[in-house]
Amino acid sequence: MQDFAHTSFDPDLLSTMENALDSAVAKLPHPVRSAHVTAIAESILRSASEGERDVRALETLALLELQINPRDA
Repeated sequence: MQDFAHTSFDPDLLSTMENALDSAVAKLPHPVRSAHVTAIAESILRSASEGERDVRALETLALLELQINPRDA
């Protein structure tokens, strides 16, 4: 996991990131694995820290990354 300890996000972006996470997780097949949620969250954090601000782009990038690099838990 990348270190995000010194990264800060404004409240609007945090809301966007939360919406992207919720939407991406809702698209996962059940049962949802915690490793997949963690991978999606990490991807959203990374993309947002690199400048992405669009909720759909954050969601799509996270789901595509999970598809390319699946995690088992």
